[in-house]
Amino acid sequence: MKLSPSVSIEQSETGLEFINVASAKCDAKIFLQGGQITEFIPKNNKPLIWVSKNETFQEGVSIRGGIPICWPWFGNHQNPNWPAHGFARTSLWQADEVHENDEQITISLKLPMKQVNTTYWPHQSALKVEFILTDTLQVRLTTTNLSNAAFSYTQALHTYFPTSDIKNTTVDGLQGAQYIEFGEGPFTQSEHVSFERETDMVYTQAAVQQHIHTPDGIINVSRENSSSCVLWNPWIEKSKRLSNFADDEYLGMVCLEAANVLEDKVTLEPKQSHTLITTISWA
Repeated sequence: MKLSPSVSIEQSETGLEFINVASAKCDAKIFLQGGQITEFIPKNNKPLIWVSKNETFQEGVSIRGGIPICWPWFGNHQNPNWPAHGFARTSLWQADEVHENDEQITISLKLPMKQVNTTYWPHQSALKVEFILTDTLQVRLTTTNLSNAAFSYTQALHTYFPTSDIKNTTVDGLQGAQYIEFGEGPFTQSEHVSFERETDMVYTQAAVQQHIHTPDGIINVSRENSSSCVLWNPWIEKSKRLSNFADDEYLGMVCLEAANVLEDKVTLEPKQSHTLITTISWA
């Protein structure tokens, strides 16, 4: 992979490789493990994504924060021994291409399918993720069916956003959407969402843009090729059970995830592709 002036490949203290971006528009870090962006800071602005202060960046363990790639299933598989949220977020991705011009930097990674356990995923396919970096961040996850038979999958770009106070944070733009929470529903979202308890809402028929109102400013979050999204905060008791997560960190984060889940799952015919896109920025 040919690098550009603003892009270098570096190693964490634990030996995980990451792509480091230091450009006129933003600073960013993208780990090859999980194909996962863990830092995005627009120039002269605040960080736009969150990572736990307890994250240890260990090989083979999903990173708590940033934008984990949940693929080719979201949540727990019906086989309880299979990894939650699929295998892409703990697999080692390959740096593919870097393009830089005055306007943006585009970095693409691909998941080498030869390393995928065919017990989990017997289908012939290709998976790539692209990061388009300006003063906004766009992530594009593309699945291509290389086989002669259709297959279906679910997925999410599990974005962790920062807030200085979850109790003074609200999410706007989900009004009218249907949601299921803790296996109950569907319910209809009637107003903006505030946070006073554990929240795990899976929305369908959701508008393509939401706004997270935090004490530090408004974060715009939009999606393409997706009518479903997930809103999550673990709150007090769940936080104590999470790995790589401090007990009080629920106060400083919220996840709003672009998804293809429930009736919005993707079915790909032979030779077809699908690209799930999320775009985030400070308002």
